[in-house]
Amino acid sequence: MPSQPTTLDQAYFDAVYSANEDPWSFATSDYERQKYEATVAALTRAQYSEAFEIGCSIGVLTRKLTERCGRLLAVDASELPLKAARERLAPYPSVTIRQMKIPDEFPDQSFDLILLSEIGYYLSMPDLGRARQLLIDHLRPGGQLLLVHWTPFVPDYPLTGDQVQDFFLESAQANGPLAHLTNKRADTYRLDLFQKRED
Repeated sequence: MPSQPTTLDQAYFDAVYSANEDPWSFATSDYERQKYEATVAALTRAQYSEAFEIGCSIGVLTRKLTERCGRLLAVDASELPLKAARERLAPYPSVTIRQMKIPDEFPDQSFDLILLSEIGYYLSMPDLGRARQLLIDHLRPGGQLLLVHWTPFVPDYPLTGDQVQDFFLESAQANGPLAHLTNKRADTYRLDLFQKRED
């Protein structure tokens, strides 16, 4: 029986960022710019008081989120891109940037917005299950969870974007803790917005 894929560790991302400070062209790609615009446009509220961005990298999307968030905690598994993120976000005192490896580490607070963008497929299915529970547990009643993931298959990644999004959709079935508000499928990414049920 083949072994199950394991979560990509910090060393994987350290190697990626050691080779290229912006390995996915977050700061220059038209694709990323358009996806970020769609991500922010999917948010249904003008303001979120406490937000959490998982996988902030060099902080390009983080910068766009500052306009909608009172306080924003942005984290990444690797310390290497966070230098650029701190420089980019230096004018925004409402943003806190930390190195944090999800799901092994998780902030001890609750949020009314959590963003998981281009991160879930780096996790093994057991770790994604742990992460999903943590996200739900730390989301305030009525809080929103926005997932955005690249959908084409990538051999290095334990999961595909569709596997990640569909796994969270399971929590939006009848009597589940989440309600599914929005689905958008572009050529190479998928976006789903959820809201934690208040009852």
